[in-house]
Amino acid sequence: MSKVMSAEEAIKKYVPNGSSIAFGGFVGAMHAEEISATLEKVFLETGEPNNLTVFYAAGQGDGKEKGLNHLGYEGMTTRIIGGHWNLAPKLQKLAMENKASAYNLPQGIIAEMYRDMAAGKIGVITHVGLDTFVDPRLEGGKLNDKAREDEDLVEVINIKGEERLLYHTVPLTVGIIRATYADTKGNCTFQKEGISGDTLALAQAVKNQGGRVIVQVENVVEYGSLDTRLIKLPGIYIDAIVIAKPENHKQTYMTQYNPAYSGEIRVPMEALEAMKLDSRKVIARRAAMELMPNAVTNLGIGMPEGVASIAAEEGLEGMVLTTEAGTIGGIPASGTDFGVTTNADCIIDQPAQFDFYDGGGLDIAFLGLAQMDSKGNINVSKFGPKIAGCGGFINITQNAKKVVYCGTFTAGGLKVKVGGGELKIVNEGSSKKLLEKVEQVTFSGTYAQKKKQPVLYITERAVFELTEEGVKLIEIAPGVDLEKDVLAQMDFKPIIDGEVKLMDSRIFCEEKMGLGK
Repeated sequence: MSKVMSAEEAIKKYVPNGSSIAFGGFVGAMHAEEISATLEKVFLETGEPNNLTVFYAAGQGDGKEKGLNHLGYEGMTTRIIGGHWNLAPKLQKLAMENKASAYNLPQGIIAEMYRDMAAGKIGVITHVGLDTFVDPRLEGGKLNDKAREDEDLVEVINIKGEERLLYHTVPLTVGIIRATYADTKGNCTFQKEGISGDTLALAQAVKNQGGRVIVQVENVVEYGSLDTRLIKLPGIYIDAIVIAKPENHKQTYMTQYNPAYSGEIRVPMEALEAMKLDSRKVIARRAAMELMPNAVTNLGIGMPEGVASIAAEEGLEGMVLTTEAGTIGGIPASGTDFGVTTNADCIIDQPAQFDFYDGGGLDIAFLGLAQMDSKGNINVSKFGPKIAGCGGFINITQNAKKVVYCGTFTAGGLKVKVGGGELKIVNEGSSKKLLEKVEQVTFSGTYAQKKKQPVLYITERAVFELTEEGVKLIEIAPGVDLEKDVLAQMDFKPIIDGEVKLMDSRIFCEEKMGLGK
């Protein structure tokens, strides 16, 4: 019997009401857009499938309509367990209106959980998430009242006198994934994909739980015609093969196909355009001063991306950039291309990348600073009614040998004047970001102190360090007033030991800093 069928046929055959569906993908890369869009279409036409549980690791969507936004209907989805939420506002809406039971767990934990599910284990046992909002002594990863009335997915256990978290496995009945080509028996290759993601582990997890796996491909070829060395997903895991329309099988949401993303070719890299001298460049310059030769690095999206630009401008060599999606080396893409990399040295599976991260493989990580508090805690995951989600943030920040947070001191209309070796505040931001207490603990300063992990918090006007005693102000920008521009714009008093050092004046000049010399 042929496994090849339309998306609608596969859904009606293998996705009954009440299904627990695991989706693979990272933003738009490796997400089965044809199938998720058809799920929406079938539901709107028939009211089925309904009462679905949606389970996923990396965020999947364009922040508007695509990806997991296709599942954002009341009655269609009644339970959501995911790693990153910001790209799926329609799922966010269900969560915030308490119309679906909603959980946020670390992206890396969910990716690793697929592998543990496949092996028949009871869950993931790890230190990752201790003292953060996923710790059941805080919030247990629960985002709304429906989840708080639902089952606990995380518990604290003790092994050999040490605390660990046990993340419970979740029964899965359907896996929805994608590949490049499938042969008539379902053996699949990934050669045009920018990542491999968690596809293999997800398929194994669903299959070993007695579920069904649906794969979206660019095309189907005859059995025996694919190079065995390129087959990354065996046909024994696959129940249905869906051939996608080209517009629903783009390499990423921004790019139809770029062979430099999939490692098929390498392209010459022009020097990155120099950043203009503003608050973002000031922060990136100060952060780049923390780089070490040959450092294995992770750059968060947004403000930290500027560190790569400064490294190129200054001629710093040896920095190896990695992404949570599994790329190592090269230049990570941004926007809705995020997750794929130009000229990557290697592309590995997402669970394996998080194994490396969780074990302390990162020398340094540069992440965003959305909210910070007096204990050195950071929140990047929840702001009032907005659920951003932690993504891989907890895995990365708890385990990197050194963490550097990067962000402006205030938000909402901040304007600065930079030049001549100093910085002036032209218009102060309307919202403080350095608070007495963050809304949600995505990074625990207390946990970092226990580990003696070096942590810096870099803004355009001040640099703080997490010490055994607490958050210490160690540098301020030349040209700013300590009382008016720093202390008056934060809700807690930092430790100040004598006269505060001035930030390097080269940071505030148009000329290169000479970091590569």
